[in-house]
Amino acid sequence: MGHAYSYTLGTHTYQFKSLAQLMAKATPQRSGDRLAGVIAQSAQERAVAQMTLAEVPLKTFLNDVLIPYEQDEITRLIIDEHDANAFSLISHLTVGDFRNWLLSDYATPAVLASVRQAITPEMAAAVSKIMRNQDLILVAKKCHVKSAFRNTIGLPGHLSTRLQPNHPTDDINGIAACMLDGLLYGNGDAVIGINPATDNVAQAIKLMTLMDDVIQKYEIPTQSCVLTHVTNTIECIEAGAPVDLVFQSIGGTEATNSSFGFNLNTLAEAQDAALSLKRGTVGNNVMYFETGQGSSLSANAHHGLDQQTCEARAYALARKFNPLLVNTVVGFIGPEYLFDGKEITRAGLEDHFCAKLLGIPMGCDVCYTNHAEADQNDMDNLLTLLGVAGCSFVMGIPGSDDIMLNYQTTSFHDALYVRRVLGSRPAPEFEAWLSKMKIMENTAESILSSTLPSAFAKPLKAVQGGM
Repeated sequence: MGHAYSYTLGTHTYQFKSLAQLMAKATPQRSGDRLAGVIAQSAQERAVAQMTLAEVPLKTFLNDVLIPYEQDEITRLIIDEHDANAFSLISHLTVGDFRNWLLSDYATPAVLASVRQAITPEMAAAVSKIMRNQDLILVAKKCHVKSAFRNTIGLPGHLSTRLQPNHPTDDINGIAACMLDGLLYGNGDAVIGINPATDNVAQAIKLMTLMDDVIQKYEIPTQSCVLTHVTNTIECIEAGAPVDLVFQSIGGTEATNSSFGFNLNTLAEAQDAALSLKRGTVGNNVMYFETGQGSSLSANAHHGLDQQTCEARAYALARKFNPLLVNTVVGFIGPEYLFDGKEITRAGLEDHFCAKLLGIPMGCDVCYTNHAEADQNDMDNLLTLLGVAGCSFVMGIPGSDDIMLNYQTTSFHDALYVRRVLGSRPAPEFEAWLSKMKIMENTAESILSSTLPSAFAKPLKAVQGGM
């Protein structure tokens, strides 16, 4: 049984009945927490909750769990895999002290890497709630998280992209044209990943085969993924399909993941199956997860927690399976959970910070739906901030408009922009391929070739001849 917290300001004493309520009240405002009824009732109550939270010892999060150990396999995972030895370095700190420690020069990339397994998602979420945006950016920048399959993702100074060639009818020619378009803009080193319009095993195999044919024909050092349900991917592997990565949307509570139709054992089975194929060339990180604030609330599986804390708990699940890629789809669920550009920006920075602090190779789908109070300028701002923070990868979609999923995200051009202004580069193996194929004249400055590369000229002429 957790204990209550209180804080006296002048003649008024604020009461917080539990650690979960304290964390919810301390969270920067967002529409999802308002919808859930857990938000602070005023800016003053929020500030008091943040001051109270700052005094909570980190040890508290190991003893006062937010969802009972007996009821939730994510809680059990967090507690059972906590590294007590590594925790000794920070165990004496409060949440406020932890913020100061993270921002200090002592917390170097190497030191931060050494305490990853000692930090629980709840500790990460708690400290993020008392940090400014610039704090989230500075600390995330120091968290270097590398993963690899056919290329190496997450190296300092590098920014990768997911080439997302979605099509509303899964038309093979449309998808192939989109893939070519993206590759010619230097996109696709994180993954070529398709959200299928028709989600079944036969269609998934068809799309996997298409992407594999292109990757093999042009010897592209990247990986492919069809974002179908994990159980479908297991069936695809059993059928002999060319599966590179296993995908699954995940949440931060057992009940959320049950509503998605899987548990930890399902993911373990899928990971083992993918590893058995031995398709990676420079690494064996075979899992790809997507997350997003509001998923647990939308499934009525949030246990009264604020949505950002639920989101951070999903990273414990991701960490268990050593993924190649994880990304928050930050504004996708809609304004019911993140109302406007300001809330989307804050959530994107929170998610990236918490994930990198926990050792997750985190990217971000910088996005919004058309009924949110946001526009592409808001996305430009968030994209730039995440680039500064060392985000592992972002999305690349023609014209930033996903015509299958009906939401707005980042374009092939946006990836070029952020690479140019920040001096970021693609994954090194992919960068070498871009030079070899003469797609880029200058990869260090992301300068595209002025003429169509010869390797792609003939296929394009064939397409034009058939029109």
